[in-house]
Amino acid sequence: MLNALGVFTTVVVGVMVGVEFSVAFVINRILNALPGDNGLIGRAHGGRMLGAVMPFWYIGSLVLSAVWAIAGWHHHGAGLVVIAAALLILSVIMSLLLLVPINNRGKTWTTENRPEDWKEQMNRWDRFHYVRVAVIIAAFALLAAALA
Repeated sequence: MLNALGVFTTVVVGVMVGVEFSVAFVINRILNALPGDNGLIGRAHGGRMLGAVMPFWYIGSLVLSAVWAIAGWHHHGAGLVVIAAALLILSVIMSLLLLVPINNRGKTWTTENRPEDWKEQMNRWDRFHYVRVAVIIAAFALLAAALA
């Protein structure tokens, strides 16, 4: 049962990492390459769509990791799971303090009401997101190592 929990947790976190990696290194680069304000429309829609799903995914990943850490406390790899859970906590804190405020503004923007510095705000979000992606990749790697 503990192995199934570990595999399930690792898969859930791994898929989340894949989505966030894709946003950072594929989707946003495509949107940034669009002419004029066209990327703004895509980012606003993505902010609404992923902004509705990702809180559950981040918190769910953290809860699964915490349950795995507690259930497997005396098993091999528990320390790695605890560190991974701590990194997921860091990713949630980063999200709440740094990324969500920008996303909450950005998801309401249209070509008519966007601020003049919208690209700078999106670039700031991107920089924070790169760090968050690195944090969750590290958490995923630790969870995968704990399975081995």
